Amino acid sequence: MKSPADQVWEQVRKPALFLHVAGPLVAFTPVGMSAFPEEWTEREYRGTMKLFGLLPIGWQAIKVRFLPEQNRVRALIDEGYGPMLRKWSHRIEVAPEGAGTRYSDILQFDAGALTPLVAPVIRFFFAHRQRRLRALDARGFADLSEAP
Repeated sequence: MKSPADQVWEQVRKPALFLHVAGPLVAFTPVGMSAFPEEWTEREYRGTMKLFGLLPIGWQAIKVRFLPEQNRVRALIDEGYGPMLRKWSHRIEVAPEGAGTRYSDILQFDAGALTPLVAPVIRFFFAHRQRRLRALDARGFADLSEAP
């Protein structure tokens, strides 16, 4: 990514980034609160999901945790779960790289017997996320306030 690591890390900590990169493919609506907070804190959140903002596809727990910085790598991990995905471990790593940033998504999940069917859908979803993230980065995250 071309943006500095501090800027990327600041954005990773915001639910607005999560909502933007997931949309418009998947829309998340918080459960038990009117909106997700401006910045993630270490706790469990719940959200309902709609495909293209229209078709309900269930709920997902988002369990945010921040890992201690190591070797200039900052990391957020979501150890969520839901009815379809009994295990969801999504680790986002952000580190300086040259004048920009190395951003990594590291994902492990378990959907039981449905895992072979779910895996291509998740790969497609993460490719979509990456495209949206690169577009935001190219604009210095300037249009994130317009998310999703």
